[in-house]
Amino acid sequence: MDFLLDSRPPEALHNIPPFSDRVKDKLDKSVFWARCLRHVLSLGQDDMVALMDLLFSPTSKVLNRWFETDVLKAAIAADATVGSMASINSVGSGYVLLHHVMGQTDGERNVWSHVEGGMGSVSLAISRAARELGVHILTNAEVTQLLMRNDGVVTGVLLADGTKVGASVVLSNATPYKTFMDLVPRELLSDDFVRSIEFSDYSSGTTKINVAIDRLPHFSSYSSKKDEVGPHHTATIRIGCESMECIAAACQDACNGVPSRRPIMEMTIPSTLDETMSPPGKHVVGLFTQYTPYKPTDGSWEDPRYRELYAERCFSLIDEYAPGFRSSVIGYDMLTPPDLEREIGLTGGNIFHGAMGLDTLFLLRPIKGWSGYRTPVRGLYMCGSGCHPGGGVMGAPGRNAAHVVLEDMKKHPR
Repeated sequence: MDFLLDSRPPEALHNIPPFSDRVKDKLDKSVFWARCLRHVLSLGQDDMVALMDLLFSPTSKVLNRWFETDVLKAAIAADATVGSMASINSVGSGYVLLHHVMGQTDGERNVWSHVEGGMGSVSLAISRAARELGVHILTNAEVTQLLMRNDGVVTGVLLADGTKVGASVVLSNATPYKTFMDLVPRELLSDDFVRSIEFSDYSSGTTKINVAIDRLPHFSSYSSKKDEVGPHHTATIRIGCESMECIAAACQDACNGVPSRRPIMEMTIPSTLDETMSPPGKHVVGLFTQYTPYKPTDGSWEDPRYRELYAERCFSLIDEYAPGFRSSVIGYDMLTPPDLEREIGLTGGNIFHGAMGLDTLFLLRPIKGWSGYRTPVRGLYMCGSGCHPGGGVMGAPGRNAAHVVLEDMKKHPR
């Protein structure tokens, strides 16, 4: 899959370029598909069929074939639910599982790492490297619309405070919905394009809870000394994942319009590895919980009591595994799907800027006909998780988009 992740989709040209550009485009596409064929031939028929089976199958089918123990299958299956509203019994959920286990850290596959100082350290490192190269970075500056010439070419962006920032090229890593429905003048987009963007799947069942605790949780299933960091504290901890049936039931609750009665949770305690995250003796816990519908039918996320009840439900569930956890909570911050949309701009609260189903990948991401990072607006490019190859901490959409921009700038310097 690495070859596909690092390649831009061989999207069809949308205008009538010079003859030399058309020839080069056909040559590039021929090279891409030839490389694809070479990969297929190197796999052989048996392995290729096995890959297709994984991509198109439900996660439950894949794991039932390979494993026997319910708790093991469920622990692995939880990765197929990340940022999704789909069930592990849904066709194509096997790809979501693959997407979350095929990554690597320092050359090792299926390894997850904590970033010292928290995930914000990644952004800070990138910004420092950029500033050393002369890049000017402006934060806390909301963009309200794109600035255009009369012929529909981008000339920059307008900020909320009225400041105009001129640019011959604009890259958007906002969601496709946010970019085209809120920032681009509607008359520049075709009705078909607008409908495709508007009705893409942005649903998500994710609620993130960041918790401060005054002592390490002590799990009944693992004997360890009090306040001593054990190997389980530094790993990913699955809560509410006794079986795949439990995961499917949690998903069904959300499909019925209510938060999961027994949420499935991915629990991490990064402060056990990084002392900069919390004061001595205290810890921070990250809870990635599912499933929580964007608009519950039994209440509202705007209701403080409703939010509190969900958090308490999660803490009480952890208590079943680590008695006393609830009493160790000093405080917490919760981000429901509407919070993620309002505070971070994630349409529908979807952390991947759109569903990662088979109908929204590769040449279909973000929509059919516009997978190559270019957009119907000249000078505007997409570079976020809503583009190929999707979400995750890998930077591939931005890297691929940057190559497209550089190529266009060489052809048509402005």
